[in-house]
Amino acid sequence: MPHRKEREIWSVSELVSHLSGLVDRDERSKAVWIQGEITNFIHHTSSGHMYFSIKDQSAKMKAVMFKWSSRFLLFKPKNGDQVTIRGELYVYEKDGQVQLKVLEMKNSGQGDLYSKYLQLKERLELEGLFTRPKRQIPTYPRRVGVITSAQGAVVRDIITTMKRRYPLTQIVLLPVAVQGMHAVREISEAILEMNRLADVDVLIVGRGGGSLEELWAFNEEVVVRAIAESLIPIISAVGHETDNTLSDYVADLRAATPTAAAEMVVPDFQEIAQRFESLHTRLYHSSIKVIEGKRSKLHSVLERPIFQKPGERLEQYSQRLDYLERDLRSYAQSKTAKSALKVEQLSSRLYRLRPHQSIISYQEQLSRLCRDQLRAMNATMDREGNRLERSLEKLDALSPLKVLKRGYSVVYRFHQPDLIASTSQVKLGDLLKVRMQDGILKCQVFGTEEQGDE
Repeated sequence: MPHRKEREIWSVSELVSHLSGLVDRDERSKAVWIQGEITNFIHHTSSGHMYFSIKDQSAKMKAVMFKWSSRFLLFKPKNGDQVTIRGELYVYEKDGQVQLKVLEMKNSGQGDLYSKYLQLKERLELEGLFTRPKRQIPTYPRRVGVITSAQGAVVRDIITTMKRRYPLTQIVLLPVAVQGMHAVREISEAILEMNRLADVDVLIVGRGGGSLEELWAFNEEVVVRAIAESLIPIISAVGHETDNTLSDYVADLRAATPTAAAEMVVPDFQEIAQRFESLHTRLYHSSIKVIEGKRSKLHSVLERPIFQKPGERLEQYSQRLDYLERDLRSYAQSKTAKSALKVEQLSSRLYRLRPHQSIISYQEQLSRLCRDQLRAMNATMDREGNRLERSLEKLDALSPLKVLKRGYSVVYRFHQPDLIASTSQVKLGDLLKVRMQDGILKCQVFGTEEQGDE
């Protein structure tokens, strides 16, 4: 009887893990495009993640879109929306269910336009247009330029809000088309015109909410670059809070709505007034406190005796001055008398010493010493002169020049100062110099003779 193979029994965890591995290894599950209807939509505001199901007439699958992917949505999803989704399959092991992790989602009717939006956004990001340094929005703008449609609630809301909050600011409206075939040209030219005039401190560029097609003018590259190249800081106020355009990324500040832009561009006059009133009150109380402190200190000073009866102190000082004057006069007289006495004593002593006679005696002694020194110097010079003369006679007798005068000569090598004292020091052809009494002979050796060979 054949042996029956024992059945393999898996745990639930093993089976789910095996299923997860199969999905992970399948490359087709990494880039899945699905079209369907959203149902069971839940948006967790605390985490920012979105949980929903995607269905068609025959099937339904759970899906999740995490916060870092949902922030790029150009619309707010809701139940019943027909959407196109790009995502990847994965197994949520706790429930053992295959789910779709959504990476990108768009309304089904916006496919081509949304793709164009993403492509342009990626190219401008790589160019660094969105990460350039932002211009500073002035705190108290003198004039605010508004580039939007002349009709509709947007321009009224901006003007009303700004006038209510800060009526000191002037508003310069440059009306443009915000959608349609002329919108891109008018918006970009309006930004350039405002920069050319240079008459405003900040610009608000925006419009009310709408679909992606209606907001598309603010996604066009011409408008985006005009905002980036503007020398005037720009606040982008396009659509509602959930609407995101490329103008928002490149602007110096993004407002959720046009009304919010009006609130951001100018301070609240009531808040300024309240703050001013608060500062004024603090300054007043601080001043009162300082004045009271100074008054108290002044009162304390005035309570001193010197300020109570200033005449008595002056009388005391006047009396002391008289005493000092008397003492000074007495001291001066005493000092003068002592000095006169000392001068008299010194004069008497000088008279007794007779310095005139001493000076005459010293002068005679100096004259005598000078004469003696002169005689000694002359004798020394005569003696040393005789010695020098005898030494010169001896030196002259020993001088080689004396020897040369007697017919002798001195022989040197031609190019060296070596003295030749023997025939053995030279050879045929050597060049020599022969120093005579009255000059030098330049010679060449043609032969030598030993002593006795003559």
